[in-house]
Amino acid sequence: MVNANPQFLFIFAGMKQFDVPVFYRSALISAIKKRRKEMDKLKKDFTPTLLNFGPVHIYLARHFGFCYGVENAIEIAFKTVEENPGKRIFLLSEMIHNPQVNADLVKHGVQFLQDTYGKELIPFNSLTSDDIVLIPAFGTTLSIEQRLNDIGIPTEKYNTTCPFVEKVWNRSAAIAKKDYTIIIHGKPSHEETRATFSHAASGAPAVVVKDMAQAVRLAGYITGVLNADDFYEEFKGQYSAGFDVLKHLQRIGVVNQTTMLASDTQAIADYLKQVMIDKHQLTKESLAERFADTRDTLCYATNDNQTSVSAMLSTDAHLAFVVGGYNSSNTSHLVELCEEQLPTYYINSPEKIVSDQEILHYNSHTGQELLTNNYLPEKDPVKILITSGASCPDALVEQVIEKVAGFFPGAAPIEKMVQLFSDAEG
Repeated sequence: MVNANPQFLFIFAGMKQFDVPVFYRSALISAIKKRRKEMDKLKKDFTPTLLNFGPVHIYLARHFGFCYGVENAIEIAFKTVEENPGKRIFLLSEMIHNPQVNADLVKHGVQFLQDTYGKELIPFNSLTSDDIVLIPAFGTTLSIEQRLNDIGIPTEKYNTTCPFVEKVWNRSAAIAKKDYTIIIHGKPSHEETRATFSHAASGAPAVVVKDMAQAVRLAGYITGVLNADDFYEEFKGQYSAGFDVLKHLQRIGVVNQTTMLASDTQAIADYLKQVMIDKHQLTKESLAERFADTRDTLCYATNDNQTSVSAMLSTDAHLAFVVGGYNSSNTSHLVELCEEQLPTYYINSPEKIVSDQEILHYNSHTGQELLTNNYLPEKDPVKILITSGASCPDALVEQVIEKVAGFFPGAAPIEKMVQLFSDAEG
C-alpha cells in the first residue's frame, strides 16, 4: 500500500474550503477531523481515532468522507440551483456515487439525463440552449461535451469534473505526444473510465484493462504469445478506433481510474513494465524507449483513505462497517481491504442496520443485499472499525455511530464524544 504522497500534501495544503450544505456535516466528525489535523498537520499519522463508548469501542479511520472533488461538485450544484430559479437544470448523470446526495439534488428540482451507465433517461433532443447541464465529478466524454455544445449549452461554467481526474487526462495527453499507447486501469463501464478513455483516445491509441487478469492477457498480445486477431474480440469495447495490436503495443504507459486500489494499479504497471523489459531487453537507461514513467495517478483522497484503512486494520477488532454508495468504486475498494481480515458490512445508510441482531448489507461481488443475523459478537467491549467512501456525507457516519452505540446499555451518549473532542481542540 502506498504512503502519503508529498505532491498530494502540497496540493491539499492549498485547497479551498467549500460551502457544502450543513445537513451533510457532523458535529462529532468535524470535531474529530479538526483535532486530528491540528495534531498531525503533515498527515503522517494514519492510526485510527478511538471512540470509547464503554461497552463498545469504535475506531474511525484517520481519513474518510467527502474529498476535494466531491465538495467542489456539491457546492457548484447547489449554487447553480440557487442562482437559477425557474431554469431547467439537468445532471448529465449521478453527481457522485452517493444515493442521499443525488436524492437531495432531485428534491431541489435537478433532473438526470442519463443513468450511471450512460443510458439516456431524458432525450438529448429535448434540451434547449436555455437549459443548464451539470457535468459530474467523474467528467464526461468529448463526444457528449460536443453534443451539448452543439445544442448551445456551454459546459465550462457548470463542469464539476474533479481536478484529480483532469490530472489523469493531462498525464495521458503528455505521454500521447510522445507516441505512447495509453493503458488505462479502470472499470470499463464506470463514468470516469469512459471519460478518461475518451480523452486519452483523442490523442493516442488506448485500451482499458479492468484487473491484473486482463493485464496478463494483454501481455500475451504484447509478447506475441497470443494470436493478435483474438485481441479484438477479447477486449471488445475496451480499445480505441483503429487500434492495431501489432503496432500499438510497442510503446506503452499506464494511467488509471482515480478510485482504483493503489496496490492493484501499481502491480499492473510494474508487471507490464517488466514485460516490456523482458521483450525488448531494456536497461534502466533505455526503459523510456518502450515504457512511459507515469507514476501514480490516484487522487490524494483515494491514497489517504486506503492507507488509513490499512493502518486501521492493525487494530484487534471484531468487525468493520464501510459506509457509502453501492456503485461507488472507491468505497468498494475500502470494503475489499477490510474483507481480507474481518467480517465487513457495506451499508449505504444507517437504516440498513435493522437492529442489534440484523443488518442489511451489500455484497459487491454478487451485487446483492444480504440480511445477516447476529452480526454483533458477544464481547466486552465490542470493537468496531468504521470508514466511509469519498462521496459519503459525514452526517451518515455519525448516524451509524450513534445507532450502533445505542444498542449497548450504559454506552456513553454521543454528545459526550462531541464535547470530548471539542474540548481537546487547540
